[in-house]
Amino acid sequence: MGEQRLGDVIDDYCVKCRRVTNHSIVSLVDAHAAKVRCRTCYHDHDYRHEQAPPTKKELKKAEEAAALAAAQARGEVPEPEEQANATSKGA
Repeated sequence: MGEQRLGDVIDDYCVKCRRVTNHSIVSLVDAHAAKVRCRTCYHDHDYRHEQAPPTKKELKKAEEAAALAAAQARGEVPEPEEQANATSKGA
């Protein structure tokens, strides 16, 4: 693909439409699309490279994983293998 220009049509994820649609390039930075306008609903937004934002469920899961990793690094929570061994010994 050649150099992008203002007004060129590209695919991108539209948050308002909640799907990948055709967009027009509205702004360029270093010859790459920076802002685009959805050709379906005319909503302007940053170019997302066709990536949907993470869902609330995915964000919560990532947050919990990060908190668990931080607690394990501080030594507050035993490793998962240690937990499994402790429960099997008690039975």
